[in-house]
Amino acid sequence: MQKPTEDLVSVIMPTYNESLLLADSIRSVLAQTYRNIELLITDDASSNQRVRDMLLQFQQEDSRVRLFFLDTNCGPGLARNISIQQAEGRFIAFCDSDDCWMPDKVERQVAFMKEHDCCLSYSSYLQRNPEGEIVGIVRSPATLTFRQLMHDNKIGCSTAMYDTAKYGKFFMPTIRRRQDWALFLSILQKCGTAYGIQEPLTYYCLRSGSVSRAKRISLIHYNASVYQQLLGYSKLKSYLYLFFIFMPTYFAKRAKIWFDSRKFRGK
Repeated sequence: MQKPTEDLVSVIMPTYNESLLLADSIRSVLAQTYRNIELLITDDASSNQRVRDMLLQFQQEDSRVRLFFLDTNCGPGLARNISIQQAEGRFIAFCDSDDCWMPDKVERQVAFMKEHDCCLSYSSYLQRNPEGEIVGIVRSPATLTFRQLMHDNKIGCSTAMYDTAKYGKFFMPTIRRRQDWALFLSILQKCGTAYGIQEPLTYYCLRSGSVSRAKRISLIHYNASVYQQLLGYSKLKSYLYLFFIFMPTYFAKRAKIWFDSRKFRGK
């Protein structure tokens, strides 16, 4: 395996028809106090020409931007994997195209990972609406084990970073949803424990509008598919685990987020 460039951070960003918040997301990465980064963007066959033009403009202005364009829409998992495959950095970090980082996010996280000698890290994050108003906070646990993460995904994708020097590169399964959760589980199968930074280092954008019943049902199927594909559970065992372990843990997490966000806003 080729030795990754020392301490280079490869930032993975998939895009698809995102133009309103995309520029802010890219700028938040390129403006990091930690300068030794590369930003790998794979566009998942956007039909919006403005997206392509915007990406090409950023590449022209900053040589750290590397672009890849897909001819057909394949989903964010495959788009991220293409960028991961091409990444040259020791550290792999993720930033979705509608999220933003605080200026010292990478600097603090790299130092944190070296201090704790860990393979996977994450942080708390602030929730904001598309207008930029802070509406909540999600506080990360100090540590997460494989067993704890099996119960529910407690890692925000845009906060995560892993160290390829430990076990090499990890890739996402190509299911349409919950790829990030499956990726983090795969890493924890190797390293055992992930470590969280308690301060929020990322802004996560909450999309307006409610999730339809059909989409909620499809999310249930995607959650179950993680247990089947990654852990080799039978279909019956996957759904039993989902309904009796995952969902109670998930609703407890949602209640904690609601309480923490009200406290954060002083209500």
